[in-house]
Amino acid sequence: MQEEKNKNTKCCCGGNKKDKFIEDLFAEYQPIKDNLIQMLNEIQEHYGYVPIEVQQELSEFLSIPMAEIYGVVTFYSRFSLKPKGKYNISVCLGTACFVKGSQKIMDRLLERLKIQPGETTEDGMFSIEETRCVGACGLAPVFTVNGEVYGKATVQKLDQVLDELMKQK
Repeated sequence: MQEEKNKNTKCCCGGNKKDKFIEDLFAEYQPIKDNLIQMLNEIQEHYGYVPIEVQQELSEFLSIPMAEIYGVVTFYSRFSLKPKGKYNISVCLGTACFVKGSQKIMDRLLERLKIQPGETTEDGMFSIEETRCVGACGLAPVFTVNGEVYGKATVQKLDQVLDELMKQK
């Protein structure tokens, strides 16, 4: 499914032509402000992020200022303004995970991938996020890859997972 998303990350929105996804989305919803979050969810799911061109089209469709849409997109951590990698890796830095060593896991991840949280590797394979809690405190420390939780994590476990993912390139 992630591969399918990545195929769609090239946004449509060149010229005056909307892509099929946007046309179908606009046909499915009434042009009212109450639909903003649900439409953004569908856009995020489809593209893997919320492209600026789509925000502009959504602004026109819902008659909502761009600033308001941008405010919603940047407020909720669910939404992203940049494409994520094929493998989106999140490290929990919440209290339980931090106390049990998650910063070491984050440091190793930054060292291995040579990018910072919020960034994606040049090849589009990996992105890194910091999270504050994934609701798995009993498994602390944890990191996730595309939502799959790796509990009682160690630097060695991270290296093992990264090595496996890199083989799948």
